[in-house]
Amino acid sequence: MTKLSQPTLNFLNFHRNNPKVYNLFKKFTKDAIKKGHKHLSAEMIINRIRWETNVESNEEYKINNYYKPYYARMFMHKSPPKYSDFFRLRKSYADELDFSTIEME
Repeated sequence: MTKLSQPTLNFLNFHRNNPKVYNLFKKFTKDAIKKGHKHLSAEMIINRIRWETNVESNEEYKINNYYKPYYARMFMHKSPPKYSDFFRLRKSYADELDFSTIEME
């Protein structure tokens, strides 16, 4: 087994302690797809989560910007193949994770 980087370990810890963030990421991404978007940035989704949780519901998550590529890859891993390029990806620490081993729900 390959040793994971500190950013990846930090993300896994955050995800484990804040499962609602991925559920919101999934919901808002699906909302964008239903509205006809073919591509969108994970940054837009994360910022919507920040808005909804901080401004609308007064519940705040400190979502590190480094987590955006992890959430994008998680979504695409669990989605039908037609969404496999919904988020455009760059090289990232997130590439070291096998998302089939991560609890996503």
